Amino acid sequence: MIVISAYQVRPLRRAWQAGQTTAVSSADLELSQIQVGLGPEGVQYPLGERLSWEEAARIQAADVNCFAWLEAAWREIKVFSAETERVYSLMPTARAPTMLISGLPMHRIKDVDPWEDTQRKLKALGRARGQVLDTSLGLGYTAIAAAQTAERVLTIEFDPAVLELAWHNPWSRELFTHPRIEMRLGDAFDLAPELPAGAFTAILHDPPTFSLAGHLYSGEFYRQLYRVLRPNGRLFHYIGNPASPSGARTTRGVVRRLKEAGFTRIEPHPEAFGVTAFR
Repeated sequence: MIVISAYQVRPLRRAWQAGQTTAVSSADLELSQIQVGLGPEGVQYPLGERLSWEEAARIQAADVNCFAWLEAAWREIKVFSAETERVYSLMPTARAPTMLISGLPMHRIKDVDPWEDTQRKLKALGRARGQVLDTSLGLGYTAIAAAQTAERVLTIEFDPAVLELAWHNPWSRELFTHPRIEMRLGDAFDLAPELPAGAFTAILHDPPTFSLAGHLYSGEFYRQLYRVLRPNGRLFHYIGNPASPSGARTTRGVVRRLKEAGFTRIEPHPEAFGVTAFR
């Protein structure tokens, strides 16, 4: 499947305007490069797909959207969620895209791209080893990154629409192919009590914002995370910009409730917009 955005289209239009008849471009949001043909009718991809210059102009103008070649047409990648009655879409960056929920990005995109954002979270957690729990799958970047070193990653997603969006995202492909990633559908709040005590050496807790999923910031849920974490196990909790008024306020509440749940050695990681804690 070809997936492109304004980041790929813009240089192709410039190349054609400069008189080039071929160009190197990406058909998977910068994961790889291919050679394409340029002509009066548009861009010709190796397997016969064509992007007309009219469509290219439309995609370039829609610079907060990604587009896929589906059923012989260029279609915006977006999904309506029956669970939340919100629209999810794929927003491009210079590297990995983020997910928009009703227009709000779910990753950091200012001065950092979503993939670097993920690497900062993993660095704060420390090298992922053993059994890792990822409480909020999203586009799956943390699960994919953790699976490079962990024995197994269990990742949970509440909304089937998010999985559908991830299926169309080239940067999420390993979610569906990596042998050490297991996905479960459901609310982490409901599924956590079913998990065995002490089963995980590390937990990545990267929930939606407090306004969207306040129960995932509750003391009751933190007690379940404490229960399923092994002694000396480590938790990384993404919260949001600690320098913002709302981020600072949320952080204070999170730290207090983590302590009440039994976690110790709670340390801020402002570079990763979160905190770490130990059992």
